Parts: sequence; C-alpha cells; structure tokens
Amino acid sequence: MTLEIKSYKSGIRFAAAIQPRASQNQILGIHNHALKIKLTSPPVDGAANQACIKFLAKAFGVSPARLSIVKGETSRNKTIQLEGMDPKVFMNTLTPLIAEAG
Repeated sequence: MTLEIKSYKSGIRFAAAIQPRASQNQILGIHNHALKIKLTSPPVDGAANQACIKFLAKAFGVSPARLSIVKGETSRNKTIQLEGMDPKVFMNTLTPLIAEAG
C-alpha cells in the first residue's frame, strides 16, 4: 500500500491516522493510504495535535514550525503539511522509520 503524498506550493501534504493514548510514540506504517501514527497523548485540548507535530518534526529532523495540521484538527484522520520537503526525500526518510516499527 502506498502513502498518498501531494506536492503543495512550498512542500508536501499527506494523510495521517492518529491513535491517541498509546504506550509509546511510533510510526506504525501505511494504512488506507495514510501514515498510521501512535501517540501517548490523549486527544484533549489539542494535546495529541501538538504531540503529533513534535513527534514528526523529530522523526524527520525538521523544526516543528515547518509542520502544520491543515485538515482534521478534531479528527483522528488528519492532513499534515510539511514545508520545504519534496516527496522523494520524505519517503527516503520515512522508509527506515516504518522498518523500525515493523
């Protein structure tokens, strides 16, 4: 299964499926064309959204300011925008992260 990555003005957008209240922060893989992510934060007062941004920033080695949730702030299914990254670099960085989870 492949992750749908859309090039967008100054970066990329991709779908993410968030599972809150997990035992650890982890990228599980690709599920229904979305990046499946487990987060320890509960989905209260935007805590999981903030945790998601921080976790992905660390995973991809970018500043959290380059990441934003552009759709689905109150949903488990989100669209995330990453500034200054092209799809090829994104996938090259993501592939070993998924392998670690598996």
